Amino acid sequence: MTANLLDFDLEGLAAYCASLGEKRFRATQLFRWIHQKGARDFGQMTDLAKSLRDKLQGNARIEGLPLISQHESADGTVKWLFDVGDGNAIEAVFIPEDDRGTLCVSSQAGCAVGCRFCSTGHQGFSRNLTTGEIVAQLWFAEHFLRVHLKRPDGERVISNVVMMGMGEPLQNYSALAPALRVMLDDHGYGLSRRRVTVSTSGVVPMMDRLGLDVPVALAVSLHAPNDALRDNLVPLNKKYPIAELLDACNRYLEHAPRDFITFEYCMLDGVNDQPEHAQQLIALVRGHGGRGVSCKLNLIPFNPFPASGLLRSPQQRVQAFAKMLSDAGIVTTVRKTRGDDIDAACGQLAGDVKDRTRVTQRIAQQRTVMLKQVPAQVASKEARGT
Repeated sequence: MTANLLDFDLEGLAAYCASLGEKRFRATQLFRWIHQKGARDFGQMTDLAKSLRDKLQGNARIEGLPLISQHESADGTVKWLFDVGDGNAIEAVFIPEDDRGTLCVSSQAGCAVGCRFCSTGHQGFSRNLTTGEIVAQLWFAEHFLRVHLKRPDGERVISNVVMMGMGEPLQNYSALAPALRVMLDDHGYGLSRRRVTVSTSGVVPMMDRLGLDVPVALAVSLHAPNDALRDNLVPLNKKYPIAELLDACNRYLEHAPRDFITFEYCMLDGVNDQPEHAQQLIALVRGHGGRGVSCKLNLIPFNPFPASGLLRSPQQRVQAFAKMLSDAGIVTTVRKTRGDDIDAACGQLAGDVKDRTRVTQRIAQQRTVMLKQVPAQVASKEARGT
């Protein structure tokens, strides 16, 4: 099968070109054509030798993701649904603002972490995306938007990328790291490390690897100020409890492009939004390990969905919570909800996808198997006289 060149960072593409008997500078030229110009036809690449173009025609391809649907919000947010095969789909969201254009990118079809407040987690996990499938979201969005927004040739539309779409990025590290390198490479998208953010629910060992390999901005889904509550909201906490997570945050700060970690905190009515929770949170981030953690708190209004059994905190309570944190000297923001009219807001990336990842079907099949096993188990017990 031909190689999809979206799967390669520059080092990978150089190795691929070497396998074709080509020098490294050819890989750089090719990389620019793909990512800076959005080319998919080797015939367009006029500064490449014809002999190389002929080799590429027979051995390689530049293949993005099939687009299923596109929805545009009243606030300008755009959501794309992409087909990743076998009945699975993923979503990417572009959020325009006055001073930036942010693309929210998915790393998995579904998610295995299962946070209670995240609709994506409720659909279950299907598979990891490849590097090419992660990069393809940026590749498509950047070059589509240049045409759609009528930007001058070469002017970048997307200034920020957040790995906050479907999936837990650090559970797909082998595909994530090369994708980040493509985003950062000056011959690719040339994004600043400060403007590429990986959001994690707290996969501690991979946080350490990211800090050494590709240190970009880091956002940690905290959502609770104590282990008992976080165990309930973020199941991964049972494996990597808060103390271990905060230690990993301080280690990451030694390599990070920013001098703080962003803690994300989804505001849930009556669950984690009380004054005592704010006080615990203040004590936690200021006192951990005797030095605290340099951080910014991002309070996120919950976007309700029926299966969660949770409600959004009233706006007045969110503001009171934010004031307590700010008064304690912690930089605190309340995230503005964008794209909720097209189910593109935080925690909503599942609506069109839920059935496509077949979680309902898989659960039903598991239940059927279990029910079939029950009579056999009963018969076995009766035979043993138990």
